[in-house]
Amino acid sequence: MTSKITYLGDLRTTSVHLQSGTEILSDAPTDNHGKGEAFSPTDLVANALGSCMISIMAIKSKELNVDLVGSTIEITKIMQSEPRKIAKIIVVLNMSIATDDKTKTILERVAMNCPVLLSLHPDIEKDVTFHWK
Repeated sequence: MTSKITYLGDLRTTSVHLQSGTEILSDAPTDNHGKGEAFSPTDLVANALGSCMISIMAIKSKELNVDLVGSTIEITKIMQSEPRKIAKIIVVLNMSIATDDKTKTILERVAMNCPVLLSLHPDIEKDVTFHWK
């Protein structure tokens, strides 16, 4: 098992990562009967995309002797109503380093092949922008 999810009531769950014991709360969003006091399940999907992209870039950056510490990613998730699902994820990667074009190309290609991006349904529009220092 990877995780265990417990329903807490009031449209809230807690998820425990079994290997580390790390816990994540999730709430239904305010536009779907929830309180919106934590990430919604679809927020977590969108967030996982950004986290995956920067993580896989960081793995490759070690080989390239560059450090991505301080880089940030802005995620915007856009829902559609019928059927209710993620329609679009906008990802803006603000890279903390100035580097040559070859390194940028390598890191961007790695990001665009992260497992989460490749796992998302093709109907979900992915708008990805890289900003380099």
